[in-house]
Amino acid sequence: MDQISQWLWKQEYWLPPGVSWKDMEKMENSVRPLPRDLLFSLSLAVGFITLRYAFERVVALPLSRVLGVKDQNRFKVTAAPNLETFYMKHSRQPTQNDIASLVKQSGWTHRQVEVWFRNRRNLDRPSSSKKFCEACWRFAFYLVAFMAGLASLINTSWLRDQRECWRGYPQQPVQDVHYWYYMLELGFYWSLLLCVSIDVKRKDFKEQIVHHFATIFLLGFSYCSNYIRIGTLVMLVHDSSDFLLESAKMFNYAGWKKACDSLFVIFAAVFLVSRLVVFPSKIIYTTLVLSMEVFQPFVGYYFFNALLLVLQALHIYWAYLILRMIYKFLFLGKLDKDERSDVESELEDEEEEEEKEEHRSSWRKRKIVMDSRLAMLNSSCVLNNLTNQKADVNRGLPKAR
Repeated sequence: MDQISQWLWKQEYWLPPGVSWKDMEKMENSVRPLPRDLLFSLSLAVGFITLRYAFERVVALPLSRVLGVKDQNRFKVTAAPNLETFYMKHSRQPTQNDIASLVKQSGWTHRQVEVWFRNRRNLDRPSSSKKFCEACWRFAFYLVAFMAGLASLINTSWLRDQRECWRGYPQQPVQDVHYWYYMLELGFYWSLLLCVSIDVKRKDFKEQIVHHFATIFLLGFSYCSNYIRIGTLVMLVHDSSDFLLESAKMFNYAGWKKACDSLFVIFAAVFLVSRLVVFPSKIIYTTLVLSMEVFQPFVGYYFFNALLLVLQALHIYWAYLILRMIYKFLFLGKLDKDERSDVESELEDEEEEEEKEEHRSSWRKRKIVMDSRLAMLNSSCVLNNLTNQKADVNRGLPKAR
């Protein structure tokens, strides 16, 4: 165990060449980052989960009713062990062959099995109130975090000149306000990761998991390596647009389309500027290039920048989805869905497929009715022609005699 610890905390991994842990110990414990401080963030994560539970019920849920969030009616399903087993272990959307097999097993009609699966899927779909409460909680945190982070950095030298992030590095004292800024952000992302299994599953679920892990590793490593100055700028850039997205989601669930569209446009502008312009030109350029004016590359330098590049790749992916939404808004005149994360979960994709299938089915039914009516008209025309021809023949017989 000691060998693993010695290997993990080798100074060549965490500190630039020429700097040792003994040099860091010359700083007072109250002003230098200690790796054991990260354990405190796990306690904060549990506190955030508890606070979120209370917030959603005391604040978010009543607010959803005030804003007019409405949940769809859900129909309870009849107990059917065979169908439930198939639903849980195989597929939520059985094929026609599966339905035929289930009809034989259950003794139900084809239509009854289809209705059962549709109602069962509806029970698993997250309600609008649940999604509103989640968005409201994230909105509250991101807004408070952005305002607090901006207040803590407004008078710092490195907010205006990023070269100040490396002046005296790594022996830079840590202010209490930045220590708490780090711990609260780290605890919040731990809470998001711990609750990912019970939260609404997003369309970009895998990307969100990668984002949470990259953020936690980024915050943890930057804290231990005393990359705190540049780390505070990374957090500020991210928080600047996230609360706008969550507010747009809240109004979307409440049915306030104009407010949702307006906030989404503002969010898109802030996101594209902060993540595609400010983040690479100020943050990544600072860590990749300007830091080299102070120290030579080391393992931590490559690891930290690799995590930043992972975040930037996610920014580009989400920017692509946002630009698709802007295209729909400009050329189609509406914003139907939040392509970036929230509206299209897996179950909601299934709902869309059901609606398309119902539309195709209704079209087929209308086509059959139209074909039958056309056939009736054609047969009627044929009968009329035969009748007219017979009448003409009968009228011509006396003349022939």
